[in-house]
Amino acid sequence: MKRRTFGALTAGAVVAGSLPARAADKVLRFVQNGNMTILDPIWTTAYVTRTHGYFIYDTLFSMDANNVVKPQMVEKHDVSADKTLWTFTLRDGLEWHDGKPVTSEDCIPSIKRWGARDAMGLKLMDFVKEMKAVDAKTFTIQLKEPYGLVLESLGKPSSNVPFMMPKKVAETDPFKQIDSQIGSGPFIYVNAESKPGEKHVYVKNPKYKPRSEPPSGLSGGKVVKVDRVEIIEMPDPQQQVNAIVAGEIDLIEQPPHDLIPILKGDKNVQTVDWNPLGQQFVYRMNHLQPPFNNPKIRMAALLCIEQEEYLKATVGEQQYYKVSSAAFIGGTPNAFEAPDGLFIKPNYEKAKALLKEAGYDGTPIVLMQSTTLPVLTNTAPVTKAQLEKGGFKVDMQSMDWQTLVSRRTKKDPPAQGGWNVFHTFTVAADILNPISNTYMVAQGDKSWFGWPTDPEMEKIRDAYAKETDPAKAKELAHAVQNRAIETAQYGWIGQWYGPGAARKNIQGWLKAPVPVMWNVTKA
Repeated sequence: MKRRTFGALTAGAVVAGSLPARAADKVLRFVQNGNMTILDPIWTTAYVTRTHGYFIYDTLFSMDANNVVKPQMVEKHDVSADKTLWTFTLRDGLEWHDGKPVTSEDCIPSIKRWGARDAMGLKLMDFVKEMKAVDAKTFTIQLKEPYGLVLESLGKPSSNVPFMMPKKVAETDPFKQIDSQIGSGPFIYVNAESKPGEKHVYVKNPKYKPRSEPPSGLSGGKVVKVDRVEIIEMPDPQQQVNAIVAGEIDLIEQPPHDLIPILKGDKNVQTVDWNPLGQQFVYRMNHLQPPFNNPKIRMAALLCIEQEEYLKATVGEQQYYKVSSAAFIGGTPNAFEAPDGLFIKPNYEKAKALLKEAGYDGTPIVLMQSTTLPVLTNTAPVTKAQLEKGGFKVDMQSMDWQTLVSRRTKKDPPAQGGWNVFHTFTVAADILNPISNTYMVAQGDKSWFGWPTDPEMEKIRDAYAKETDPAKAKELAHAVQNRAIETAQYGWIGQWYGPGAARKNIQGWLKAPVPVMWNVTKA
């Protein structure tokens, strides 16, 4: 069973949130790309939970529409001449939903908890010697040596996000889920009206003080222009489309590509390109359990990949996808095409030879298939067919996305509830460099699900993190990709794009890696 974590709101928040929506209230009804049962955005990387985090929490820094990191909760920051002592001062007026002020004593454990789970956080914490509160609004981060990605880490845009939480909440073991939803963000979560599987309710935080700058990406003034937002849990894509055409909901994060023509054909609906950088499909193997604990067998799996088969099966129209063997998103500074046609042209005979050489015994690969995220549903059948052509036996097990998200945390053998391989996708903004790319982490138990261990990979990533020369940094990014291929750490199986949908009376949906609901108006 999946664990459901719903913290009690404070008395003030309950009073505000328990009031029923009035007829005059402006209510946004929004459908995400899947149902949400986990509310801890540090415990899971699930995007639905990350989006929930942006509703109720705030961040020290954030990334604007040009991918530049800007202060958010921070008023000012300084770094010493030797680049090892960073000082941060919070801006005035920051307040938790229960009315208590946000302080340095809250921020430090929040950074530590995030730093125990996130790819960039893990690397940053490798360089941190000490974090200390100077006073209620000021704290310092003392580094062991200079590190060039401090602000980029604290301002990273997507899973896991370094959200600030109250001290007591942030001190929760990072490998256990929190039991509170008190944040300092622009919305307040209404526990009393929220029901997993049906809806999640948020009301405008009347005490939130936005920054004075105009909004840009995830930075600037988070001005809420509606009274409440209801995330409606509606897993059936056709039902979503019918509902938005009928005016029963206002926005859909990610309508299936085959239904986009219906949306474009309705005079009351618009498509919105809110994430122009797009996404990448990911092929993740379990390094702890046979047979993928053997690098030759992992490589055999990668040799079976033909990206376009995935993209045709999941996305369909070529205008919405791009074949690219680059780990760091084709068309961006760190993009390098993989050699020998890897990920583009399968080599089934070489895969079979590697399996024989590695002694693969024919035990079926447990492949988890998500059935409730439309864009992922067809990835697993493609993998099953490709692996079988390469000599593998495959046991494809179907489940809803939240069950998959829970099961992927298990390190048990597949026969005891574990797994061998699954697919996910990641927003492009998450994987533009070797440090932000979660899938490149190779620190064993500290790695993302699949738990690869490779000291050599970590040496190259460290070198990238320290490098200040852009040309040399690019070379190191190339070395990271090459190392990931050499060890068959994971696979990337194509880039894709897709607009959201909104009723035409909805305006202000910001271009960002995350679907945020501040700045949105409803006429």
